Order: sequence, then structure tokens, then C-alpha cells
Amino acid sequence: MIESSLNYNTIGIGLALTMLIIGSVIDVWKREIHDYYWIIFGSIGFLLIFINSDILPYLLKIGIALIITPFVIIFWRIGLFGGADAFALIALAVIAPMATFSENTVTPFTTLSNVVVLFIIPFIANIIRNSVAILRHENIFKGFEESTFKKICAMLIGYKAKNPKFCFSIEKTEKGKKKINLTIHHAENEEFCTKPNTWITPGIPYLLLITGGFIIQLLYGDLLMSFFIK
Repeated sequence: MIESSLNYNTIGIGLALTMLIIGSVIDVWKREIHDYYWIIFGSIGFLLIFINSDILPYLLKIGIALIITPFVIIFWRIGLFGGADAFALIALAVIAPMATFSENTVTPFTTLSNVVVLFIIPFIANIIRNSVAILRHENIFKGFEESTFKKICAMLIGYKAKNPKFCFSIEKTEKGKKKINLTIHHAENEEFCTKPNTWITPGIPYLLLITGGFIIQLLYGDLLMSFFIK
């Protein structure tokens, strides 16, 4: 029974990492992954439970892990991330439910909570990029008539791109004046910006963050939970 459990966990983790790494490469390259990709991996992950002599405990574990499903679907529908990201988290719950090598507690939301922590990285990158531009005496807000607060928000979520690629515009023109647009950009329904010299927010390939969040789960557990518990 112990050997069977080890085989199940090892194969599941290997399959999950393979799915996420290949998916991340495709996401960075094409920014689009077909639903069949997740269905195939999820189906293989489900079939893995049949390598065990006692299937019920593993079905229960998958059922608990799938608690995340309605939440990620809601996040997808309101545009916080794309369908591929939602399906990746659902498939992950089937393939390697709450898997970890650490002794720290994990939950169905651990990968997602680790993603929230990693999401700080793009903000830091934007701050550094904009700070360097200001130090070079570049007038990054030339032509804008906005409050200091909105300018700070813009510097957190984006930057002025010379040749945007896989980005969403966060500027608009009202009565001939440039304005900062801080509305939520739907991850799937909005077109990428191609206008040069425009303030943009990067269309982040969230699968990279999900992969990172899962690896942290495997090696450490839940970053947010450990912070609050301490």
C-alpha cells in the first residue's frame, strides 16, 4: 500500500510538472492553449488512481482538491486570468491533489495563494523599469493630465512601451487629453495593444506563475499560510 501510494504521488507530480512546464512554454510562445490539452492531462491524472489497490481515499483527496474549481472559474469569467489558467489549476487538482514534499500544511488553494505572492514580482519589475526611466530624465508622463495617485498606480501596473507586444493599453484620450485607464482588462476578450509609445500593462503569462506556485507548494508548502501562522 505504501509503495503504491509513493508511485501514485511520484507519477502524479511528474505528470503535473510536465503539463505545467510544456504549457508555460506554449503560453509564452503563442498565448493560447487549446482546452483539449488540459482535458488530456486531466484524464491521464484521473486514470492514475487505478494503479492503487484502494481507490476510495484517492478519489476523496481529488474531490477535496477540486473545491478550487468554482473559484477559478469565477476568476476566469471576470477576467482576472484566462481559461487556460483556470483549467490548469483544475487539472492540477486531479493529477497531483495537494501534493508536497514538505511537512507544512497545504490546502486546495495553496498553489493559487503562492501565485498571489509571486504576482508581486511584475509590480516590482514595473517599479524598477519606471524608476530607471525617471533617473534617465525621461518624461514618461508627457502629455498626461492626471493626479499623482493615478500616476503612481500606472507605474505599479505598467510602463510606457516603445513597441508593445502581448500587452494591454492603460491610456486613453478624452477631449484631446491623455488619461490613465485603470479599468480591469479581461484576459481573453480584449485585444493586445500594438500602438507604439503607449502606457501598457503586460499581459502576464500566468501559467509561469502557476508553475512557480506549484513548485513552491512541493518544496515548501503554502507561503501565505505559513506567514499568518507564524
